[in-house]
Amino acid sequence: MTVRTERRPDGVALVTLDRPERHNAIDLATAARLKELWAEFRHDDAVRAIVLTGAGDRAFCTGIDRSADVPQPGSPYSQDDPLRTVGPKAADLWKPVIAAVGGMACGGAFYLLGEAEFIVAAENATFFDPHTSYGMVSAYEASYMAQRMPFGEAARMALMGTAERLSARRAHEIGLVSELTPPGEATAAALRAATVIASYPTEPVQGTVRALWSTREPTRSHTDSLAQHLIALGSMAASEQAKLFTSRTRNYRVR
Repeated sequence: MTVRTERRPDGVALVTLDRPERHNAIDLATAARLKELWAEFRHDDAVRAIVLTGAGDRAFCTGIDRSADVPQPGSPYSQDDPLRTVGPKAADLWKPVIAAVGGMACGGAFYLLGEAEFIVAAENATFFDPHTSYGMVSAYEASYMAQRMPFGEAARMALMGTAERLSARRAHEIGLVSELTPPGEATAAALRAATVIASYPTEPVQGTVRALWSTREPTRSHTDSLAQHLIALGSMAASEQAKLFTSRTRNYRVR
């Protein structure tokens, strides 16, 4: 399995992306399992809060696995994106989700981070968006981050691509991350918070989550109406993207 799940007796479910050899990148099987899992949690009253993390210490998630074959329709007015359904809110799940991040979190990982209630990060965590470096428009990812951090910070991360990574310390300073921990301790800290939340009456908790997200829905709806067209118009052909990816440099600055 590419996703491990532990349902704990305290009402917390621990979900772990389990592809450490691929930096927990999301292949099509992982995307399908995440969609299925959120739907399961909707009907499981024993699960009252969820912690989402990645296996290993090198990455939380690095987005979609570049080996995934996603055929696209010929029309510029439609686009198939398997990551659109990997987040809990896409499945109409209003149980609180806390993300525990260690190592890299980049690109398509923002679909998951963007739909978590809050983020706990280890001090070795870094955040970056490689899209522009590889000839792709960052539409959904950039919009998720623009709702979680100051606009200028979101713009800088989206536009600087692979040349720069946001440190966990800086992410905490700007409010993207709610708590910093020593390396290897983010999941434990997230579980502690989730255990507290799971101990509260579930209907008020879910109602509060739903109310919080209602404040974002007008912006999200407008962004979604434009995103696929911006991606279709502005992104380079897949073959050109591949050339940029294979010629990429490993040099970057941590800010």
